[in-house]
Amino acid sequence: MPDTRAAMLSAFFKSLGQLGDRAILGALAWTIAFSVLIFGLTGWGLWQGLAWAMTRYGGPLSGYAEWTGVLAVIATIIAFWFWWRVVAIAVLQLFADRIVIAVERKHYPHAAERAVDLPLAPSLMMALRSLGRALLYNALALPFALVLLFTGVGAPMLFLAVNAVLVGRDLADMVAARHALPGTQAQSRTSRFVLGLIANLLLLVPLVNLFAPIIAAAMATHLFHQREAGGTAR
Repeated sequence: MPDTRAAMLSAFFKSLGQLGDRAILGALAWTIAFSVLIFGLTGWGLWQGLAWAMTRYGGPLSGYAEWTGVLAVIATIIAFWFWWRVVAIAVLQLFADRIVIAVERKHYPHAAERAVDLPLAPSLMMALRSLGRALLYNALALPFALVLLFTGVGAPMLFLAVNAVLVGRDLADMVAARHALPGTQAQSRTSRFVLGLIANLLLLVPLVNLFAPIIAAAMATHLFHQREAGGTAR
């Protein structure tokens, strides 16, 4: 555990130090823009669907169809708060190359020379798999979370643990894909879990949660190469 803690701290502070890089800022901007676009389109679709249903099947309530826009906005804001992690991590898969390349070029130049560029299609498939796993495992965890509601903290802790495992795997795969390695072999289970836990905790903090996926992706790159090189880096 001490080695894991030292590796995590090193990766975290190196990632913070590189947040100002143009490539990383670009990936951040694209990730936020695409995520907001997804939530916006979802909210618009919900608004139109509710308005149509209210007008067609609302009966006496059909005169209040214009209020469906307000309901859609409220629902979208709530969804943004609860599902930002899922959407942001999935979208990040499309722009992860920029972050990984920036970190490797600065800290691991020899590894950067060996890496392969990941085409759009595999990146898109990784994003869809990430989204699918998140939806599936959170849905499977929901009944257990309901049972744990009476404990007060049990349900949030369960979801935190489940999503730590999911995010850790997604981030490991994201980096390993450029080196033709399975992410589950590139990092230990403990390392992946702690990385996912850190990412999820950062995602809970307002404003910081906008940067959390980028920081986590940079950390995953450091951890991948630290493990590969036995803990050494430039």
